[in-house]
Amino acid sequence: MIDGIIIKGIGGLYSVKTEKGLYTCNVRGIFRKRNISPLVGDFVEISITDKLEKTGIIDVIKERKTELIRPRISNVDQVIIVFAIKNPDINLNLLDRFIILAEKSNINVVICINKIDIDNKKDYIKIKDIYEKIGYKVLLTSPKENIGILELKETIQNKISVFAGPSGAGKSSLVNLIKPDIKMEVGEISKKIKRGKHTTRHAQIIELSDSTYIADSPGFTSLYFKDIPKNELQYYFREFRHYLGKCQFNNCNHINEPNCFIKENIDNINITQRRYDRYVEFFNEIE
Repeated sequence: MIDGIIIKGIGGLYSVKTEKGLYTCNVRGIFRKRNISPLVGDFVEISITDKLEKTGIIDVIKERKTELIRPRISNVDQVIIVFAIKNPDINLNLLDRFIILAEKSNINVVICINKIDIDNKKDYIKIKDIYEKIGYKVLLTSPKENIGILELKETIQNKISVFAGPSGAGKSSLVNLIKPDIKMEVGEISKKIKRGKHTTRHAQIIELSDSTYIADSPGFTSLYFKDIPKNELQYYFREFRHYLGKCQFNNCNHINEPNCFIKENIDNINITQRRYDRYVEFFNEIE
């Protein structure tokens, strides 16, 4: 058996990169019986079934250090959450949903505000300031003007990074600048509904070097919290963490409880009113 990493999976067949080249692999039936599906990003061991045709079978799926639900990719080091500042207008509610799902998966978050060249009012500066104070790295990019591309390349070095965000944010355009020979399909923005056409139909990992991989993923217009208990939501708001335990009640949800440290210090510390309001909205949605 030889070691490899799954870089693409379509229709039950998996492309596995190994030191001996790229192999198209099936998976052992035992995994199906156990209801285990290989994921893009899985480190695996394969047996070669045909050296000339470059085919094999996946015998071992190694333990995953992380697993991202949307998109379904494993062993990701960081999520680059890409939102356009304009065309379509940035949706901070949706941005926070992406952040929460990444936090739940214990994956580092980098926020990328794209298309800054068309934001004449420079609203992206205020947004950058809000999220940097919380503790997130924020990149400002423009594929058209080649702004921030070098910093983006440095951010992804020696990591497995997944690019996520809504359709039309410009994820594929950024990926094409990072790795021009890939030429990933770029969708047009519908002028009528201000949304991008879904152009990335499956998750895939793109190898930039031996230790650097990136993944482009399908865009989403809405994300929900079906698997997050309401009392856990507070842990996924990074600005809350330092102050948890300072409320009067140990089981404080920071909604209607008296003497809540979080509520009493909104806008006095790095907890903004808008982020808190979204916490309440998400809490009620879960409830």
